[in-house]
Amino acid sequence: MENPNNSEILLQEMVDGVLRLTLNDQKRRNALSEIMLTQLAQVFSEAALDPSIRVIVLAANGPAFCAGHDLKEITAARSAADGGQAYFKQLFDTCASVMQLIVNNPKPVVAEVAGVATAAGCQLVASCDLALAAETARFATPGVNIGLFCSTPMVALSRNVSNKHAMEMLLTGDMISAEKAEQIGLINRAVIADDLTEQTMALAAKMASKSSMTLAVGKRAFYQQATMPLDDAYSYTSQVMVDNMLAHDAEEGIGAFVEKRVPVWQDK
Repeated sequence: MENPNNSEILLQEMVDGVLRLTLNDQKRRNALSEIMLTQLAQVFSEAALDPSIRVIVLAANGPAFCAGHDLKEITAARSAADGGQAYFKQLFDTCASVMQLIVNNPKPVVAEVAGVATAAGCQLVASCDLALAAETARFATPGVNIGLFCSTPMVALSRNVSNKHAMEMLLTGDMISAEKAEQIGLINRAVIADDLTEQTMALAAKMASKSSMTLAVGKRAFYQQATMPLDDAYSYTSQVMVDNMLAHDAEEGIGAFVEKRVPVWQDK
């Protein structure tokens, strides 16, 4: 899989414990091509194990945050003897794996959306733990317009917004504004475009100042309990609280609060 643009399509920068990833395949509107998915999978897998990384920010260069799958690659795959079936299976399985690497990553992942996020690009935003967007950003799951229902984007979308809002996006394919995306819970907030990076990095820095152990425990528990029956959720999270209470950083944090001092985290 070669990059036809002959340039880096996924930029990386470390800023005070924050890994800033920038989609940079502007000619393909930062599509989730084979090579982009492969690189994202590798980076998220490595970041999960790197103690120097405390928070991950996912941004993009150009007018599109991410246009979803590369339809030219999909079209080319149809020339295979099986009509592209094996390729399509691999593509959507890989994409699903990347989305789960984000959700299952112990580090908080924040989407910084300056442009348009459509189809699997919208799925990418919904899969992140938090999302800030420029007021000019727009979102859509427009697969229905080309005869391909956004079934995999639906998974992330429906876990972030109410059923009726999700279904309206999926059934109409209409583009929604950043203001609407904030109202329905797809993003945390819409901000002035010129302030987007500053506000995103400030949010990331705030989280990076916490115990990474505590954030990892909380993030994992949040997604685990979300699909449980109420009694199971309380039983599970009660045990999580017990285990968390016995950890060093909980003892340190509570002690620091009582003693009115700044805690010193050891991330354990």
